[in-house]
Amino acid sequence: MAMLTETARAKVNLTLRVLGRRADGYHDLESLVVFADCADTLTLTPGPNLTLATGGPGARDCGEMSDNLVVRAALLLGERIPGLTLGHFTLDKHLPVAAGIGGGSADAAAALRLLAQANNLAIDDPRIVSVARETGADIPVCLASRACTMTGVGENLSMLDIPAMPCVMVNPRVGVATKDVFTALGLGKGELLAGVGDVMLSPGWPAKGASFDEWVEAVGHGTNDLEKPALKVEPVIGEVLQALRETDGIRLARMSGSGATCFGIFTTDAQARAAAQLIARAYPAWWVHAGVLS
Repeated sequence: MAMLTETARAKVNLTLRVLGRRADGYHDLESLVVFADCADTLTLTPGPNLTLATGGPGARDCGEMSDNLVVRAALLLGERIPGLTLGHFTLDKHLPVAAGIGGGSADAAAALRLLAQANNLAIDDPRIVSVARETGADIPVCLASRACTMTGVGENLSMLDIPAMPCVMVNPRVGVATKDVFTALGLGKGELLAGVGDVMLSPGWPAKGASFDEWVEAVGHGTNDLEKPALKVEPVIGEVLQALRETDGIRLARMSGSGATCFGIFTTDAQARAAAQLIARAYPAWWVHAGVLS
């Protein structure tokens, strides 16, 4: 069978509310998620044995093969489907890790899409969906790789039609562990951060066909509840947000996920490119990407 290829796009949380912490320790979330035009690339050469090779500028950050989400997702799917065709994966790694943009989750989701192709499985096969949920909270949304609202612990998705948004994404190349950010948030088991009234009164998202300006305004009314605790874990996030907010044409700057990547939304592609060049010159050690969210 010929080599198969999938793109693993970066996930960006335009908003992220933490509604509370369940008795089992998991956090209930409500997030507006979009995807960027920066990505890793994953290929699969189908075969009987599972192997993984990494390359690209982020290869050194991929860790041990046994810990990689690509391998974990493939092994779990193999447990559910006897005789599953696996093969050799090659990951061209470009996205920063532990960065709040679901790089590892996007890679695992791409692996599941590749295995679905290699084994003539539907992407919504219950066994694939089950593996996505078990492997990581962000993997179901990355499996779809489409703009949507995400609720629960990441398992409930509702697709949305969102206009393309020129953006700049910035990561200070400091890894932030999601666990540390939730620890800093400090919710006890069974504790609520948002009351029922808060959830019921939260504004809905613009209807299909709404303009770019309507969407920017709606997103601006949102928040990322993990931004404040993430700043305690890594104060450099504040420098990233300040750098974005000082650029010309910025409409909105916010942290994605549990950080440390932050994004800025601009009206035009030219403004985004100019801002990215300015930040990259001022902070040459940072990862900076100008592109589009959709």
